[in-house]
Amino acid sequence: MYKEFYKPQNYVNRELSWIDFNGRVLEEATDTSNPLLERANFLGITQSNVDEFFMVRVASLHKLAAANVTTTDASGMTPEEQLTAVNKKEHEMVKERYEVYNKQIIPDLRQHQINIMHLADLDDRQKEFIRRYFSDELMPVLTPMADDTSRPFPFIANNSLNIAIQLRRDPKQKKAVQEQEILEGDQEVKSRQLEPHDDSRESDIKFATVRVPSIYKRLVRLPGENNFILIDEVIKRFLGQLFPGYQILASATYRVMRDMDLDVAEEDTSDLLRAVKHQLREREHGEVMRLEVENSIDEWLEDQLIDNLHVNERSIYRVNGPVDLTFLKKLSGMVDGHTDLRFPPFHAYQNPALDMEHNIFAAIRKHDYLMQHPYDSFQSVVNFIHQAALDPEVLAIKMTLYRVSGNSPIIKYLGMAAQRGKQVTVLVEVKARFDEQNNVRWAQRLEQMGCHVIYGLVGLKTHCKVALVIRRDEDGLRRYMHLGTGNYNDVTAHFYTDMGLLTCDQEIGMDMTNLFNMLSGFARPPYFNKIRVSPNGIRNFINQKIDQQIKIAESGNPALIRMKMNSLSDKQIIAHLYEAASKRVKIQLIIRGITCLRNDLPELHGNIEVHSIVGRFLEHSRIYYFEGNGNEEIYLSSADMMTRNLNRRVEELYPVEQADTKEKAISILDDMWKDNVKARVLVGDHYERIDNHGEEPFNSQEFFVQRANVESKQTKRQEKSKRHFSNVFETLSRHVPSLHLDSRKGERHE
Repeated sequence: MYKEFYKPQNYVNRELSWIDFNGRVLEEATDTSNPLLERANFLGITQSNVDEFFMVRVASLHKLAAANVTTTDASGMTPEEQLTAVNKKEHEMVKERYEVYNKQIIPDLRQHQINIMHLADLDDRQKEFIRRYFSDELMPVLTPMADDTSRPFPFIANNSLNIAIQLRRDPKQKKAVQEQEILEGDQEVKSRQLEPHDDSRESDIKFATVRVPSIYKRLVRLPGENNFILIDEVIKRFLGQLFPGYQILASATYRVMRDMDLDVAEEDTSDLLRAVKHQLREREHGEVMRLEVENSIDEWLEDQLIDNLHVNERSIYRVNGPVDLTFLKKLSGMVDGHTDLRFPPFHAYQNPALDMEHNIFAAIRKHDYLMQHPYDSFQSVVNFIHQAALDPEVLAIKMTLYRVSGNSPIIKYLGMAAQRGKQVTVLVEVKARFDEQNNVRWAQRLEQMGCHVIYGLVGLKTHCKVALVIRRDEDGLRRYMHLGTGNYNDVTAHFYTDMGLLTCDQEIGMDMTNLFNMLSGFARPPYFNKIRVSPNGIRNFINQKIDQQIKIAESGNPALIRMKMNSLSDKQIIAHLYEAASKRVKIQLIIRGITCLRNDLPELHGNIEVHSIVGRFLEHSRIYYFEGNGNEEIYLSSADMMTRNLNRRVEELYPVEQADTKEKAISILDDMWKDNVKARVLVGDHYERIDNHGEEPFNSQEFFVQRANVESKQTKRQEKSKRHFSNVFETLSRHVPSLHLDSRKGERHE
C-alpha cells in the first residue's frame, strides 16, 4: 500500500536537503551562545562540507547530465534540473557564508585582539617580517607557471590554492633587451624597432599562475600577539620577485574543485587494490565542478581561467573575501590563550573495568557494556584490541576497518597480534571515500605485519563496524565482540557521537562468525540469529518492524517508532513510514543531515515529528526503536536509511537486550529527543528552531558532557580511596600477621 505515496510532491530533493543541512551548520557559526573560536570553526566546517559535496554529489549529477540522462529522482527532478537548482541555492549559501565571515566572525575576533590582517594593516615590523618570510621560506619553494605558445596552460590540482597573474614585459627592460640585440646584429629586431610600440597591446599581456604550497599553514603568524595574515596575500605582495623584468598588472587567488568520485569497474578487474590505485591517479584529472575566485578578480584573468578550465557560468563562485574558508578550522589551535573562546574541555568517562589494568574479557563475561562516544572513552575499544593482542589465550582476531586515523593504535595492535602468532583477519575497505589512499597504505602495512587482509568485496562497500575475538577460556572457546555505529578511528571518536556494544552473547557470536565467513569466503549464511546484515537484510527487517507497528495501531493500541540516523533518503522506507503514520503510528525521527521526508502531508495526521541536532559534536549514531503492546525493542546499526546503505553496502544492525544496557540506550534516545537547544524541528520541507514555550532549556550534548565529567570525578575519587585503603591495609598487615592471613583468604575466596 505504501507505494501510493510514491509521488514526487511527497519527497524533498536529496541534494537540496543536504545544502539545508549545511545551512544548519552555518547557523552554529552565528549562534553567539557558542564560543567565538568554535563559531569560526563551524564556518570552516561549512566550507569543507561543501567541498566534498561538489567533489562527489555534484560530480555525479554532472556525469548523468553529460550522458543526457533524463530519469528523475524521487522528487521528480532530472540531473540537469538538480544541477541548476543546486548551484542556484549554493550561490545563495556562499553569499551568506561570507556575510557571516565579514560582518560577524572577523569583527568579533578583532574585539578580542585576534586579527586576520591585510597588507594595508601591517606596521613596519610586520612588513619586514613578511619580506623575510617570503625571501627565506616561500621564494625557494614557489614555482611560477607561464601559459604561452611553448608552455600550455598548467594543470590545476583539485582543492589547491592558486594565484592567477596578469603581467607584461617591463617596457624599460624590453627596450634594453632590444637595444642589446640590435648591437649583436639581430636583423629581425632591427626591422621591428622601427615600428612604434604600444605597451597596452593584447599580445604583450601574459598569463601565469603560482600554486600556494600546501606544506605551509594558510595562516602566517605575525609579530604581536594573535596577529595573522593569509599566506596568499604574502605571496601576492612579492610576486614581482618571481617574474623579474615583468610588470604585475593584476593578481587573484582562485581554487577549483574537481570530480573526485572513485569509479572502479569492479566487475572487470581481478585485482581490486590495483584498480583503486589506478583510479586514485586518474581522478586527480577529473572535470572541474566549481571555480572559486575573488570577486575583485580582473575580468581578463577570469576569462583566462574560464576558457582554460572549461567551466560554465553557474559553476563560477565569486567570493567576497578569502577563497577557501577552511583555514578557520585551524584558527583555534593557533590562537594563544583565550580559553574562554573555546568549548570547555571535558573528560570522557573511562570505565575502570575496561582499562588496561583490568581483565576486559573477564568483565565482558559477566555482562555487556554499552558505550556512547565521545562521552564514554573510545580508549575502551582500543584496550579491547590491545588486550586481545597481548592475551596468550586469544587465538584469532577478525575486524572490519572503514576509516581509521593516520596513526591508528588499532592497526598497531592488530599487527602485534599477528606477530605473536595469532590469526588476524582484517577487511580494509579500500573504497572508503577520500580515505582510499590511507586505507591502501594501511592494508599493505597490515599484510607486511602478517595479517590476512581482505580488500573489500566486489560490487559492495563494507561499511559495518565489527570486531570478533576468539579466546580459549577455561570452559572452552568463547567469542568476544565489539559492534559499533561508527568507525574505528581514535581521532574522530573525540568529536563524533557513536555507540558501541561489547558482548560475548553466544547467538551474536555465531552470527559474527557467519558474517566474517561471508566476508572472507563464499559462505552465504541462510539466516542470522540476532544481527541483521545488508544488503537487503536490514531493509527487510525494518520493513517487518514497521508492519508490526501498523498492525498494533490497527488493533487500536498505541504504537511508536523512533529512529535516529544521519540521513533519510530511501524512497521505499519513507513511503512505508508515511503509511505507518497514516495508520496512526506515532513516529519520532532524529536526523542530522539529509531529510527527503516531508511531515506536512494531510494523510499523516501529524503523526511524524522530526528533529535535527547540530551542535558541538557531529551526531553519527544510528538507533532504531519500536514500542507496542507493552514491549520495547532497541537496535543499533552502522546503516542509515539510504538506498546505498540498504542495497549496496555490507552493514550490521544488532539488538541491545541486556536489561541495564537496554535501559541506558533508551535513556540516551529519550535525552536526545528532549533537546530543545541544539535541535531543530522539521516543518514541511525545512527545519526551524524549536520554540521552547518557556520550557527549561535542555542541550542533550551538554547534558552528556556534564554526566561524563561527574562520572570521571567519581571514578577518580573511588580509585584514590581504594589506593588509600590498600596502602593502609598493607601497612597494618606488616604489623598484624593474622590480618594479613585473613586478607589472603578473602582474596582466594573472591
